Amino acid sequence: MTTVVTVPGPADVRSAAGRIAGYVRRTPLLQAVPGVLLKAEHLQRGGSFKLRGAANAVLALGARRIVTGSSGNHGIALASLAAPLGVRVTVVMAAGASPAKAALIRALGGRIVTVGGGVAEREARARELAEETGAVLVPSSDHPLVVAGQGTVGAEILADLPGAGSVYVPTGGGGLLAGVCLAARDHPVRVVGVEPAGSPRYARSLAAGRPVRLPPGETVADGLRAQQPGAVPFPVIRDRADELITVSDAEILAAVALLRGHGIEAEPSGAVALAGALRGPRRDPAVAVVSGGNTTAALSAASAHTHHEEIR
Repeated sequence: MTTVVTVPGPADVRSAAGRIAGYVRRTPLLQAVPGVLLKAEHLQRGGSFKLRGAANAVLALGARRIVTGSSGNHGIALASLAAPLGVRVTVVMAAGASPAKAALIRALGGRIVTVGGGVAEREARARELAEETGAVLVPSSDHPLVVAGQGTVGAEILADLPGAGSVYVPTGGGGLLAGVCLAARDHPVRVVGVEPAGSPRYARSLAAGRPVRLPPGETVADGLRAQQPGAVPFPVIRDRADELITVSDAEILAAVALLRGHGIEAEPSGAVALAGALRGPRRDPAVAVVSGGNTTAALSAASAHTHHEEIR
């Protein structure tokens, strides 16, 4: 049986922007780091860009029960939406996922299911749970509504900086990169995906001409450990991304430190795009998406705040 994949288009990004407007922040472009503008998704509600895709999917689907697999930020986004909308959320996480992210998901009312293995095992268990319980599966990246929602990041960048020369996008499952590709489909901006050197699943897949599954990779960028491209993001990225580059953990941590020196607290996954932009050469003006700010300290503070609000 052949599975038909629904691939979103630029019109879906525009629809998503209207749908999620009351739930997400329009984040600014910051001039904090010399030579590179920063799309400040670390300032997004829930601490990352993931709220955009999660909100678009939840609002469009109208589901009362949702299951997802997540390294943390997508689960946090779904859990933060759940209580006000009366939605029950179960988040499947791999054993090596961030305990602080899991704690915040629980504090927000989400249920956690932990599995051994890597991202592939996590996603398989999420699919099983959705089938067993009748819940709706909302993957962290491999869903047309999620990709369209993430595309609003790119739409905002190009609206605020129409003359952008290049946009650097952190790449794990590929939802954000695919979304930016959709927003930039008819724009001359150069779109560059940046992957951790330990998990170059898109670079390998594009070279092979088909999605390739890699073994679990080690990287400090815990949110970018996907083992293979998603069926929805892959063709979008294949047809529009100009380049896929990889950065080492040392380069990622140097970008984290650089951002911190300019007063920006980013988690390693959130600094990957800047690490790529700093590699050069680049087409200016350049924008790097700071995709998340859920550091351990930020997550602990958010959990404490959530707990305080519950007992008031």
